[in-house]
Amino acid sequence: MIKHKAVYRGGSGEIIEKKSRFIANVKSVETVEEAQAYIEEMRKKYWDARHNCSAFSVGTERVITRCSDDGEPGGTAGKPILEVISGSGIHNIVVVVTRYFGGTLLGTGGLVRAYTDATRAGIENSDIVEKIPGRRVDLAMEYTDLGKLQYLLAQNEVLTEYTEYTDKVIIHALFSEEDKERLKKKITEATSGRVTVREGDEVYFGTVGGEVIIF
Repeated sequence: MIKHKAVYRGGSGEIIEKKSRFIANVKSVETVEEAQAYIEEMRKKYWDARHNCSAFSVGTERVITRCSDDGEPGGTAGKPILEVISGSGIHNIVVVVTRYFGGTLLGTGGLVRAYTDATRAGIENSDIVEKIPGRRVDLAMEYTDLGKLQYLLAQNEVLTEYTEYTDKVIIHALFSEEDKERLKKKITEATSGRVTVREGDEVYFGTVGGEVIIF
């Protein structure tokens, strides 16, 4: 599990270049087959368009990438789309840029700019999340330690799912793998070992619009 950016909610963006419309649609995918199915879905949706160019990146450690110019001059469409994807650091993503020809040839430089700008617009209109590898961690304590622990968690920007209030307090927190041992040590030292720390499932987590998301 490695930290990486991903599409939480796909979006679309559109630009006009010399009367040609370029419409970028973005989607999260987990497999090459999913990416190919989405490309075919967009071809059917925009069946009357001149071109439906595409690129995708699948995987986080062994990454598979492919791109298609779909009839545009070689290297002017699929490659620019893929370069934007690669430069964004987003994994498991497919982008299809549809072109409705406006009657004016753009030349190779104009096409590269248009497909690049359309892809950026599509990604900007999508919800992108940084997926952090970590663990669910339950922190059980007496009420007297709650204030101190809440302050410590806030100081270290630790995300929490929810808190249980019974005879004890249990904070259901999310520790990144990178910070897990450091945080456990801090909690033990700050409370003289009074807080029980119990590790749970491995998860990816992140935030979108202030909301905590578990993957």
